[in-house]
Amino acid sequence: MKKKKSNPTFLDDLYKQYKVVVSNDRTFEERLSFKTSKLGIFLTSFLYTAVLIGTTICLVFFTPLKEYVPGYSSLELLKSTTEQSFKLDSIIKVTELNNQYYNSIIRVLTGELDTIAFNRDSIINEINAEKLSSELSPSKEDSLLRKYIDEEDKFNLTSNQLLIENKILFQPVQGEITQNFNKKEDHFAIDIAVDEGTPVKSISEGRVLFSDWTVQTGYVIIIDHGDMLTSVYKHNSSLVKKQNETVNAGEIVALSGNHGTLTSGPHLHFEVWKNGRPIDPMQLFNFK
Repeated sequence: MKKKKSNPTFLDDLYKQYKVVVSNDRTFEERLSFKTSKLGIFLTSFLYTAVLIGTTICLVFFTPLKEYVPGYSSLELLKSTTEQSFKLDSIIKVTELNNQYYNSIIRVLTGELDTIAFNRDSIINEINAEKLSSELSPSKEDSLLRKYIDEEDKFNLTSNQLLIENKILFQPVQGEITQNFNKKEDHFAIDIAVDEGTPVKSISEGRVLFSDWTVQTGYVIIIDHGDMLTSVYKHNSSLVKKQNETVNAGEIVALSGNHGTLTSGPHLHFEVWKNGRPIDPMQLFNFK
């Protein structure tokens, strides 16, 4: 009685040997032959794929090729971006300080404040000032002397304070002085009588900080000339320059007028400020 042949199992099929022959297509000459199994082919393919994937990962993560992969950037680019971010943050802080300083000057010159509430260096020197004040306790006589000197020098024109010898200043208008500079009466300007519509010129090159209408002083324009020098022109009938525009020395910036509730006739109210303090324009110009 013949024995029935058992059907091969899945494992038997995996381990079953096959002969692979590579021969010439025309002559059928055997060139290469080897024995293998399905399991061997599977393991060889798996190892080849694993090596290929591992090699690709190493090339991407440990060579400059990773720069071409979306989402990755070079270390130099990342470092440069970080440095630019810090520089931009510093520029923003400096710009904010300058804007606060200029806004404070504008509010003082337009009559909204009596004194400048912000100093450009106040934030920078705040810590040092507190430390110095805690370590030093000046006497009463010393404090009175310092106050007296500050009051005497507040409105004096000195080369150390002004530092405007290197600037060529142009007279804004020609006319008769109707009211002089008087610090006791808080009149930090001179009033120059001129016909309405007279061209008003910038005393030096600079940038317009403020150019707008005010109820008390009509059309007002304030110009920053650099080196902490600022000029103010009030009671104008119209303005030629707008805020943030640049002006040249002697360029027309407004037309004089008789506008505002504080005016007493057609004239130009002219102020000059240096280091946040008003100075007498008569010391800079000859209006005679």
